[in-house]
Amino acid sequence: MSPARQQLQITAASPDPALLDLPWHIPLEHWPAEMLAALPRGISRHIVRFARLSGRVIAIKEIGETVAYREYELLRQLRRLDVPSVEPVGVITGRRSPEGEPLEAVLITQHLQFSLPYRSLFSQSLRPDTATRLIDALAVLLVRLHLVGFYWGDVSLSNTLFRRDAETFAAYLVDAETGDLHERLSVGQRGYDLEVARVNIIGELMDLQAGQFLEEDVDAVAIGDALAERYADLWRALTEVESFGFGDRWRVKARIDRLNDLGFDVGELDITSDLDGTSVRIQPKVVESGHHSRRLMRLTGLDVEENQARRLLNDLDEYRAATDRQAEDESFVAHDWLTEVFEPAVRRVPRELRGKLEPAQIFHELLDHRWFMSEQQNRDVPMKEAAKSYVKHILPNRPDEEAILGLQPGDLRDTVPIPRITDEIASPDES
Repeated sequence: MSPARQQLQITAASPDPALLDLPWHIPLEHWPAEMLAALPRGISRHIVRFARLSGRVIAIKEIGETVAYREYELLRQLRRLDVPSVEPVGVITGRRSPEGEPLEAVLITQHLQFSLPYRSLFSQSLRPDTATRLIDALAVLLVRLHLVGFYWGDVSLSNTLFRRDAETFAAYLVDAETGDLHERLSVGQRGYDLEVARVNIIGELMDLQAGQFLEEDVDAVAIGDALAERYADLWRALTEVESFGFGDRWRVKARIDRLNDLGFDVGELDITSDLDGTSVRIQPKVVESGHHSRRLMRLTGLDVEENQARRLLNDLDEYRAATDRQAEDESFVAHDWLTEVFEPAVRRVPRELRGKLEPAQIFHELLDHRWFMSEQQNRDVPMKEAAKSYVKHILPNRPDEEAILGLQPGDLRDTVPIPRITDEIASPDES
């Protein structure tokens, strides 16, 4: 049977005709190198490849048809709920080899720009606390998933992509194959997800140590336990009921401010008082993440990660104070900061180096570099001078995070099967 006579079925919200040009009659592991984009792959139970399509990069995963459709729909629902996850592109079924042999269906997702799997992060020159920062990011992601009722079922670093977010990382769900969406999760479901995450992470960190990507004296078990602690602290801050005397009503605003500091907005707050009016109970009912990123988007149109937004807003506040414009409308000042400070600084990076990092991350690092230069030289170094030094001495040594180029697909770690650690853990309590 010729490839042209395949009965391909393409399910996609916005089908791209260029999908028909890809060699679906060939098993994914045998796709020719010229079809592939050389990007780092994480460990997966399935064959995964990256390909170029209409000026973008897509990730293609061979998987059973039923599972492919189910994961596609779950990813679409997570995107509608504004949860950090990869963007689903479509599902292709009906694949056959030239000899007429049926081939597995594929799930196609959009490659997340400037993101890396955890193994690639550890192969770079990162600070010793990288593991802790990744765990913090994963804890935030898990809390956000649980708040919308998503049960992951196989939480791990391998099923997550990470993007730099100022001095921290932002985590994105990649694999929703074992997940399920509920109106609300039980304590048992949340606890099971958390225990799966702890066990998987300990195993993954020990694997890194065996491969000499992580120092032997790093306590993998303690880092796995830290995930549970970080998750519990954040979950309490977002959901616990707080009681106080009627005269301490200022604590309502304090609770909201605290959640804002954590990067969350309170969309709805349940406030009740007892019959005699002597005490008040408050509990957040609707909590949305992205407090700082939404404010920056509203003021400047910049769409960045939460901690990047926090850093940029701090610089905007400093600009407002330095120009003595505290009394002016914030949106006007933000426009001037964007055109006079942010954009000129980013434009000082040569075009060939702009694929190294996101513009917001470059600006964040520029601010850091300027501060260090000013400390060393005991003077206020102008941004133009700091940018020139950063572009010359710092940025060229950074790996490209938009796309890791210069590698052949065969040079990358092949997909290998890994054991399902989740099978060793008891099923969650559904009650």
